[in-house]
Amino acid sequence: MSYQNWLFVGVGAGLVSVAVALYLFYWVKKQNAGSERAREVARWIREGASSYLKKLYTSLGLVAVILAFIIALVFSFNLGDLGSSQITVNSGEGLRVAITFIFGAICSAVAGYLGMSVAVEANVRSATAAEKSLNQAFRVAFYAGSVMGLAMVGLAVIGMSTIYLATGDPELILGFSFGASTLALLAKAGGGIYTKTADIAADLVGKVEIGIPEDDPRNPAVVADNVGDNVGDVAGMGADIFDSYVASTVAAIMLGAALPNQSDSRYVVFPLILCALGIIASLIGIQFVRVGKNGKPGVALNNGTVITAVIYALMVTALVLFGGYDKGALWATLVGLVTGVIIGFTSDYFTSDNHKPVQETAKVSGSGSAINIITGYSYGLISIVPCVIGIVVATLLSYYLCQASGTLSGVYGIGISAVGMLAISGMIVSADAYGPIVDNARGIAEMSGMDHEVIERADVLDSAGNTAKAITKGFSISAAALTVLALFASYAETIESTGFALNLSLRDPIVIAGVFLGAMTPPLFSALTMLAVTHNAFDMIEEIRRQFREKPGILAGKELPDYNTCVGLAAQGALKSLVLPAFIAVGLPLLVGFLLGPNALGGFLGGSIFTGIVLALLMSNAGGLWDNAKKYIESGTFGGPGSEAHKAAVVGDTVGDPFKDTAGPSINTLITVMSLVSTLFAPVIAAFHLF
Repeated sequence: MSYQNWLFVGVGAGLVSVAVALYLFYWVKKQNAGSERAREVARWIREGASSYLKKLYTSLGLVAVILAFIIALVFSFNLGDLGSSQITVNSGEGLRVAITFIFGAICSAVAGYLGMSVAVEANVRSATAAEKSLNQAFRVAFYAGSVMGLAMVGLAVIGMSTIYLATGDPELILGFSFGASTLALLAKAGGGIYTKTADIAADLVGKVEIGIPEDDPRNPAVVADNVGDNVGDVAGMGADIFDSYVASTVAAIMLGAALPNQSDSRYVVFPLILCALGIIASLIGIQFVRVGKNGKPGVALNNGTVITAVIYALMVTALVLFGGYDKGALWATLVGLVTGVIIGFTSDYFTSDNHKPVQETAKVSGSGSAINIITGYSYGLISIVPCVIGIVVATLLSYYLCQASGTLSGVYGIGISAVGMLAISGMIVSADAYGPIVDNARGIAEMSGMDHEVIERADVLDSAGNTAKAITKGFSISAAALTVLALFASYAETIESTGFALNLSLRDPIVIAGVFLGAMTPPLFSALTMLAVTHNAFDMIEEIRRQFREKPGILAGKELPDYNTCVGLAAQGALKSLVLPAFIAVGLPLLVGFLLGPNALGGFLGGSIFTGIVLALLMSNAGGLWDNAKKYIESGTFGGPGSEAHKAAVVGDTVGDPFKDTAGPSINTLITVMSLVSTLFAPVIAAFHLF
């Protein structure tokens, strides 16, 4: 089989993945949707999520069209030999890049929407299944999560393979990745702002001020909170992982195309083959995810990840040994895979209530919210260390093992390592999407008045879901680090191919200026998204208080609160808050590049990588730790619900909410988008300064 023919295998694997996702979608819909009251609550959540996504994708569609027009215009100019200052017009090239950009945005949106659609069907069915057994409820929720995981990787591989088959131009896949990443950033940031606006408002008024349970139907923000789980943690996170998955593959493809002395395209196609094998491994690994007699969903999810990784490693080994590839590519892939698993389980240690960090944070909560926050934040800082060491080890090993082969470059090894880390995303995202589904199931169980035993089972499922989300974020953030390093190398090669002498010496003040500007960007982006949460939450808190004050029948259980007003506030606030973050991601790198030059832009990308990875790891792990410390207390430890420790833990969880679900997971998409836009526009920026 020729190396080009492997692309048809990739398309075939993608189609099978999407087909299985659709089958699981219909399987979930056939499950029992429960009582009339449960279906009514689920309908409120479904309608709120659909309404928000419709508004979001309408707005993002307009943004995508505007960006596509700009791309088409800019890339219609064929810069030719920059040293000779030759410029011609080629409208066909600009149109092709714009089309792939739109295609990437559409694929990302479809993956997110499909995942959200099944999530709002699965939540009530998982809650209803919990009336029978924890195992049955887990099965419904995990299979629903698998719809997102399999649809995402399937659409990504179909999109990338189809573009390369049709054009043979790796740079056009860069346009596809830029489209996916731009939409992912705004979908994740917007969804994160939405979900944490409602979550914080519901907790602070409901739990702290009034003293009612988390998902009490008397709370006007409770529906908006459950809607947020779907638009932020399902649709938003799905688009986010889609972005990381595509960007890592594109970076490796472009580095493969830059390898010297290639008689064929074997190393250009190799990343796509790895993705196809990852789909097959995920399809097999999903079948092994079962809650056994121990009744521990977290163990089942972790076992599925390990089994999938082992299957994938065996398949890649066979591919390299019998497919004529250099063994350096195998070592780089395995290094990425193993490092990803280790980093994922490191996140599990810092966020699971089975381990010391969560238990100690819960224990000290009896001394007040300040001690809870300091302890959780400190463990979040410590959690950076093993992850960064893992990234460093993966970078060095993949670089030098590929470099030693004599055939491959070291930076190509880094790119392949990132692909290896994310190749089993079908399984990883399935576990991640399971989290918000069981969170919603728990809310529906309480709001519809199901038995206490059902709510307890839902709590067990929900705790495992929080840890699964933390593991996924560890995977995606670490992979983003390797991806942007590969994209950084691609940016440098693209600049140098134009004839511009790139200089990234730290003795150059222009480079230092770029480093500082890049280093400030992730903190600025984080501040803007979290301030958006606090501003919107303030408005919603006032609305909840107004309803309680003007309608005393709500707390007495004699009349329903006005859920729609809170849903509308969250949606409106999230959409309005996206303008400045969008400019920072797309506009700031271009501003630095055109005003200060390619050297400054190179420094800018480096600075953003360093602070971005540290902040993303800190926020994601600390936020997950605070959340599970609260749930650990709610399970009956250290005084249980209503105790002083619980009140302090609720405050800590409230601080952690925008950490783990708004700013933290958006940062890795931010640095990816900035790297992609810099690489895509690198020839234009170089031309501007050469002329």
